[in-house]
Amino acid sequence: MIKQFSKEVISKLKYYVYIYSDPETGEIFYVGKGIGNRVFSHLTDAADTAKSRMIKRILEKGQEPKIEILIHGLEDEHTALKVEAAIIDLLGKEKLTNKVRGWQSGVFGRVEVNQLVSHYERERVQIEEPAILIRLNSTFRYDMTDIELYDATRGVWRIGDDREKAEYTFAVFDGIVHEVYKIITWFQAGSTFSTRGFLDRENRWEFVGKKADEAIGTKYIGKSVEHYLSRGAQNPIKYVNIKNNENEI
Repeated sequence: MIKQFSKEVISKLKYYVYIYSDPETGEIFYVGKGIGNRVFSHLTDAADTAKSRMIKRILEKGQEPKIEILIHGLEDEHTALKVEAAIIDLLGKEKLTNKVRGWQSGVFGRVEVNQLVSHYERERVQIEEPAILIRLNSTFRYDMTDIELYDATRGVWRIGDDREKAEYTFAVFDGIVHEVYKIITWFQAGSTFSTRGFLDRENRWEFVGKKADEAIGTKYIGKSVEHYLSRGAQNPIKYVNIKNNENEI
């Protein structure tokens, strides 16, 4: 196997996106982007990661991982990052040894066309019911299942007693409503079944609810509520139409 590119090849490659796959099964296990000889750096990576362990197992069999350049000639790293993110979204991170999803894939990654239109058209909507907007910043993915989105929205939060005044919670990402839930009741964090793991449950709450009626969902899902949200605010919780409240982080 070639372990490095010549200067001539590097000049032609520019930025590129590459893949590592198992030589026996052909299954891709890592997607990366780079320039120069970045593609070969994983072969000597001593870090204890899923990727390095996979490469080590292949080498111990007397084989070598299959390394392919998926696309090259990219003029800048920004473009390479977007391509890398798209490939990770297409293959599915759960099938790869990549630690994280691609760069800004929450915004630029795999997305249904109706969600894409909502993201850019940003039709504003006025909320009429007592509600809590919950911003799902790092946890949101466009390809989340219904249960994943529900679980990410319902807890666990540091939230004050005014939570009891809300009728609905809105799952919000990048200012757009992705689902609306009718709140049934609130529980101390960890009291109900959850697919999410949290170490810190003290003074935190989670709700149990159900998807709002179709009329409510149609009214708000896909619409922009960013006019209710303060830019740069750290608090993921925002009360709407609830008086005498104190937002808590």
